[in-house]
Amino acid sequence: KNMAKQRTKNTHAGSSSNGEPVYLNVGFLRRPHGVRGEIMLEIQTEHTEIFLPESQFYLGEQYIPYTIASSRPHKKGILLSFEGIQDRDKVGEFRNTHVYAKTSELPSLPKDEFYDYEIIGLEIIEEETGKSLGTLNEIVKTGANDVYVVKSEDGKEILLPAIPDVVLDIDLVEGRMSVFLLDGLIA
Repeated sequence: KNMAKQRTKNTHAGSSSNGEPVYLNVGFLRRPHGVRGEIMLEIQTEHTEIFLPESQFYLGEQYIPYTIASSRPHKKGILLSFEGIQDRDKVGEFRNTHVYAKTSELPSLPKDEFYDYEIIGLEIIEEETGKSLGTLNEIVKTGANDVYVVKSEDGKEILLPAIPDVVLDIDLVEGRMSVFLLDGLIA
C-alpha cells in the first residue's frame, strides 16, 4: 500500500456566486497507452466512480470539455479514451494535463461525506470550550485516515486526525467543524 502523503490544498479553480469552486481538479493525464487513443490518468480524487463513459470532464487551464468513451483500471490509475480521439498522437497532446470536473456535475455524496473542497476553509471549533482553533487549511492523505491541517490565527499548525472520535460535526451552512481534542493532540 502506498503510504506516501498526498496533500490537498486549493486544487480548484474559478468561483461561482456562492464561493463554491466551479471546477475541481480530479486527475492528471500522464502518457498515451497503446495505439487506440488511450491515456493514463493519475487519479487525484477519492471518488473514482466519477470516471465513467459518457461523463464529461474539462482538460487543461482552458477547461476544454471532453467526454469519456471508455475507462478501465490500470496499475495505480485509470486508462481513459475520449470520444472522437482514436489515435495515440492526438491523445498524446494531452500528456501532463490536469483533468477537472464541474462541481455542479459531481455526484451527491452520502449524508456524512464531503468533497475536500467543501471543508477546506471551515472554522474549527473545540466542542468543549467553544473556542476557535483556526481554519482548516489543508488535508493530508496518509493512507490510513486523512489528517486535517488547521492554521491558527497566530500561524501555528495543528494536525487533527479525521476520525469520528475527533470530528464531531461538520456544518457547511455555518462554515464550521466541531472537534474533540484527544489528549496529546495539541502540545
